[in-house]
Amino acid sequence: MTAEHDTGDGRRLRGQRRRAQIIEATLAIVRRDGATGVTHRTVAKEAGITTSLTLYYFATLDDLLVSALTTVTDEYTRRIRQLIESGDEPIDGLAHLIAESAGPGRERALAERELSTLAARRPALRPVARRWRENVAELARTQTDDPDAIETIVALSDGLCTAILLNEEEANPDRIRTVLSKALRRTSQ
Repeated sequence: MTAEHDTGDGRRLRGQRRRAQIIEATLAIVRRDGATGVTHRTVAKEAGITTSLTLYYFATLDDLLVSALTTVTDEYTRRIRQLIESGDEPIDGLAHLIAESAGPGRERALAERELSTLAARRPALRPVARRWRENVAELARTQTDDPDAIETIVALSDGLCTAILLNEEEANPDRIRTVLSKALRRTSQ
């Protein structure tokens, strides 16, 4: 391997690390101050870098917000894919994933909700913001082919996540599973 090749890979790796640092700083601001608190300047301050560096990696605020939301939704996509492919009870797994919004996944869920809501005003965010709903719909299709039942599970999952974030109390995955299962049975009949 040549020294020139090492230098190129090193620069690429440093660039990836810097992008990740900027995205993490963005998510920290979203969690603390909401999406409206995100500017190139506030992100640079949070990351301990210059504003010009944030602009180098993310030319527009939309680029930055899309990347931050993508980071969060990629994790949800990965988790839901595991539920679908595992062969286990996907509704049970979804109930546990939703319940995490009250515990260890609260910060991630809060950032996702905040940025997804912002998508109503910022069209660039919409394709990424739809991923949660698309993934839940795909999971629901493992249980039924009824479009009304699928839509019900998606809407119910959204509502449960929001309620959990608003209540700031422990969520019971067994109760969530029961609610999802009942809705699935009622709609599919």
